[in-house]
Amino acid sequence: MKAAVFHQIGKPLVIETIADPEPEQGEVIIKVKACGICGSDLHATSEEGMLVPNGTVLGHEFVGEIIKVGPSVPEGWAKGDRICTMSFWGCGKCIACLNGVPWQCQSKKIVGLGEVPGGYAEIARIHVNDAVKLPESVAWQEGALVEPLSVGLHGVRLASSVEGKNVLVVGAGPIGLAVVLWCKFMGARHIIISDFDKSRGEMAVKFGATGTINPKDDIDARFLHMTGGSPELIFECVGVPGMIAQCIDRAPYGAEIIVLGFCSAPDTLIPAYAVVKEVTLKFSIAFSKADLQFAVEMLAAGRVNAKEMITQVVSFKDLPEVFENLKKPSNQCKVILDPEL
Repeated sequence: MKAAVFHQIGKPLVIETIADPEPEQGEVIIKVKACGICGSDLHATSEEGMLVPNGTVLGHEFVGEIIKVGPSVPEGWAKGDRICTMSFWGCGKCIACLNGVPWQCQSKKIVGLGEVPGGYAEIARIHVNDAVKLPESVAWQEGALVEPLSVGLHGVRLASSVEGKNVLVVGAGPIGLAVVLWCKFMGARHIIISDFDKSRGEMAVKFGATGTINPKDDIDARFLHMTGGSPELIFECVGVPGMIAQCIDRAPYGAEIIVLGFCSAPDTLIPAYAVVKEVTLKFSIAFSKADLQFAVEMLAAGRVNAKEMITQVVSFKDLPEVFENLKKPSNQCKVILDPEL
């Protein structure tokens, strides 16, 4: 099969012909129909501390059609089924796995980052215990958005409540946009997004943001002008040092801060600033199988629409160059690989 393979930091992905995967216990083989490029793919191939092994096939935001059913696959899965997967696979037997949170499993494997080959390929393995069916009403490329939508949903669900709240979302990348979408879905009063990129701010409005702020401006003053109050709920979706401290600084008394930005560098903050405001600080990672199923069902029912998040669809031929370009500042949001182009 054809696949995009990572070999070395500083070198583009290489399009190669590699052996077709074979299903193991509880697994199916799918023909990949679409796979999103995630920021973690870019970080894992460019930053110390998150390096993936030589020969890795990246990609964990993928969907496809089952072409082969492996041993011990439960009834209800068959060739031709449309399917999407979680980005973590667990043992399927522990409490975490039974609760649908395989990323808490002690035996977990991460898809597309070295342990399980990912979706930058024509064919891929999926463990059905950590997957759900994708209805016909969800197009393949939109199906590849289920993973970032589920990540955003998980973060929003960590808040004590969203309905009627004044919300500030810091960062208008795919996760920040997903947070905006779900905050609107759950009835937030005002949803203000902060981002330097004007086009991303405009996209956020399409997803339900009621206003945008350029971080170069006075965020506190602008938020007060737009909403008549302070942000009761803040989502940090950037993941660079200093962002949590900034969120604490602008949080009013009793606010909640949900951190979805994945910062792998050392950071500092002054706890006293959060203590005197009795701020609640929560950290969000990945998503549950229930989040995945909910996101799929809402897309299938047409109750949410995420198509605007897709800014480019590429072939294997263009993938290496596009992948490298995404490591530089741009107005791209979600780039999708279509292996059939």
